[in-house]
Amino acid sequence: MLLTQVSTLYFHIMNSKSTLKGRGAQLNVPNRFFELSHEQRDDFLEFCHKEGEITDKNKTLYLPVFPKTIVNKVTSPDVGMMYSMNPYQGCEHGCVYCYARNSHELWGFSAGLDFERRILVKNDAPKLLEKLLKKKNWKAQTIVLSGNTDCYQPAEKQFEITKQCLEVFLKYKHPVGIITKNALILRDLDILMELAKDNLVGVNISITSLSEETRRILEPRTATAKKRLETVKTLSENGVPVNVMLAPIIPSINSHEVLPLAKVVSEAGALSIAHTIVRLNGAIGEIFTDWIRKTLPDKANKVLHQIESCHGGTLNESRFGVRMRGKGQIAKQINDLVNLARHRYFKGKQMPKLNTELHEPYKVGQMKLF
Repeated sequence: MLLTQVSTLYFHIMNSKSTLKGRGAQLNVPNRFFELSHEQRDDFLEFCHKEGEITDKNKTLYLPVFPKTIVNKVTSPDVGMMYSMNPYQGCEHGCVYCYARNSHELWGFSAGLDFERRILVKNDAPKLLEKLLKKKNWKAQTIVLSGNTDCYQPAEKQFEITKQCLEVFLKYKHPVGIITKNALILRDLDILMELAKDNLVGVNISITSLSEETRRILEPRTATAKKRLETVKTLSENGVPVNVMLAPIIPSINSHEVLPLAKVVSEAGALSIAHTIVRLNGAIGEIFTDWIRKTLPDKANKVLHQIESCHGGTLNESRFGVRMRGKGQIAKQINDLVNLARHRYFKGKQMPKLNTELHEPYKVGQMKLF
């Protein structure tokens, strides 16, 4: 009897501390829009353990969705874009800190594991984009891929929706921005080079750490730091302008890497850097707290308290103009480091302003003759 109790206790302890490989979030948090929620009971988990059954196969599902429009007007004044589009909702990269997780709740899923394993695929995105660009009342403004979830996440290798959208942008001579942390973008280098000839594209590559161990636990299904640096170099050498996002900067996890990161990305050809200080809005606070207590238990309290110190004593900061940069001594040190990095490594460099003048004559898909 005692042996059985000890074995059961050991199982519960091991289960509570084990981590799902290849995933950032380690649980599905309740959807805030649902009145009811569910959870896996310990007695169910124990039964499955005894029977040798797998309770969670940890598989990714691709689910087609059919929106009526694809381009969204961005109303937030501090994100640096006017329009965005997302070929996918949810993201297999599994970055545990990702601000986009909360948007998955709007689709009826959890911001936790569902965000990484229930990927909504918008196959009609290229057609919807073309329909917009052909409208007489549309005035060219940079549209950013994606603004929410990564347009070059693993699903793109199969569906090629981003590639088709880039072909539409090229056809209509329309400016496009790209945000990604995946080296898959190099697959479309030929299209990007054609866009760059007319100053119609700017690429933002996100690099959070030079440490592969840090990258692996923070962003489990993303390209390695080495691959991302190679991507910056290849794009730059082929005339595609690149800004590097040092984002997010997390105190005591990657905050010490600001200067080394800035140096190597500048040497790789990046024209500028941008940064944010991590903020854990909505369900992300619970997801990140659960993750760090399982993954980095020895420094969990320190990191969480330092994040709170950047946001007035809370993990989340939603005020425009403050939320991205934070406040307090630690936030000031980080922001000062980024400013020093710009002065030291990016003097005389800047991203070009994209061309919005070419699009109008191409609204019928080819240059008007008269």
